Amino acid sequence: MGSLENKLLVEKAKKGDEEAFFILIAKHKEQLYRIAFSYLKNEGDSLEAIQEVTYRAFKGIRKVKQPDYFSTWLIKIMINYCSDQLKKRKREPNMQTKLEVAYTVDNNLKMEVQEAISSLGDPYQTVIQLRYMEDYKIKDIAFVMDSPENTVKTWLTKGLNKLRVYWEEKGGSDHV
Repeated sequence: MGSLENKLLVEKAKKGDEEAFFILIAKHKEQLYRIAFSYLKNEGDSLEAIQEVTYRAFKGIRKVKQPDYFSTWLIKIMINYCSDQLKKRKREPNMQTKLEVAYTVDNNLKMEVQEAISSLGDPYQTVIQLRYMEDYKIKDIAFVMDSPENTVKTWLTKGLNKLRVYWEEKGGSDHV
């Protein structure tokens, strides 16, 4: 999506143009789903997360000060929502996470990588997810996480080191 087109859509959405807002959401839907799934681990909860984040974004669109940061603002809402859901799960032990597992080698490797990243916990999970899975720049991750860029770089380094240890402990150094 072009930067100018994005800015125009955000400006229209801020003025109450619902069609512009839903075009923006449609353009971000896959990315939002990937992030939600990386936290919540199942399709139903991930789709529900997209609905809730869409609602929250619609209610708060006027808070976006710079149209260039719409994407990072939206991702921030998703990460906060997912974190809240995970906290609820911990308080409600009867809720069981359903893993929908595909049986191809490629998907098994993806599941292993996602499991490894999830094992890191925050903030490491978030920075690695955004940097390497969603291809975000350090400055954008810093914005999403309300943290200085140097802190994000430190978290990335520590997170990658934790991943390396995770794979070595699993005997899977061939994955790294």
